[in-house]
Amino acid sequence: MAEQEPASEERLAAEQEPAHDDRLAADQLLRQLKVSDLLVGTLASLVQLGYGKLGEGEAEETRLAIEALRALVPVLEGAVPPEAIRDLRQATANLQLAYADHVRKPREPAAEPAPDGAEEET
Repeated sequence: MAEQEPASEERLAAEQEPAHDDRLAADQLLRQLKVSDLLVGTLASLVQLGYGKLGEGEAEETRLAIEALRALVPVLEGAVPPEAIRDLRQATANLQLAYADHVRKPREPAAEPAPDGAEEET
């Protein structure tokens, strides 16, 4: 049994080594990542999510996405290139227009059944 213990220890060390490497890589990534980069990516995802929610008929969720974008885009000024701010503002404006079109559309009433005894025209 004494011979199996070193093999088990070696196996355990080999299993822990990739986990240690992953932690080092994650630490390295965190040191390199900027909050502004994360915000830009998050806001871009928020635009996509807003469109997706609008497509599902969840206008209130889209409105929330728009309000979050309107609040956070100005925070990025000076921290990211002007082109990124311009693109986020344009995406927000486009989402607002799509939202406005969606809420402005009249809801189609459900088809009413024909009154009893009424025959359909052919």
